Amino acid sequence: MKSFVSKKRSGFTLIELLAVITIIVILAGIVVGGLKFAQERQARDKAKLQVSLIGKALEEYKLDNGAYPVANSATGAGQSNMLYKALYWDGASDTTKTKKIYVPELDPATTKQGWIEGTGQNATIKDPWGSEYRYRTGTSAVNPDFDFWSVGKDGKTSTSTTTPDNKDTRDDLRNF
Repeated sequence: MKSFVSKKRSGFTLIELLAVITIIVILAGIVVGGLKFAQERQARDKAKLQVSLIGKALEEYKLDNGAYPVANSATGAGQSNMLYKALYWDGASDTTKTKKIYVPELDPATTKQGWIEGTGQNATIKDPWGSEYRYRTGTSAVNPDFDFWSVGKDGKTSTSTTTPDNKDTRDDLRNF
């Protein structure tokens, strides 16, 4: 009598392969989610640093000139070009060297911050999400001195000085 010996093939079953692929996909999702969180945190930290840097430069500007640069908008919108001129451009373009550069990091040719858009006196200061920083002074400001802020990731902010905390300002990074 002949006996049949069954040969077992070595290898992975379809179920085992699907289990491994599922585990890899789950791990990849966790890594991608973690990277996104890290990038968002890095952008927030960068914006905080920039708000602090500009705030200190504005204080130094006031010490030298007796007043803060005058904001022409109660909403703070469209003022980053005016700040760029006051804190960098006026000093950089001054051939007599009597004006001071308050924030050398605003030099579009050498900055690694990526926060300057445009060239020359038409440049604007942008936050890490690509929106212009906001600035206001005087009676339209929440602070007695000046308000300087980023509108955050959502690009929305409140223009009201009486209710600065609402859903549009939750992700704003500000000095007030």
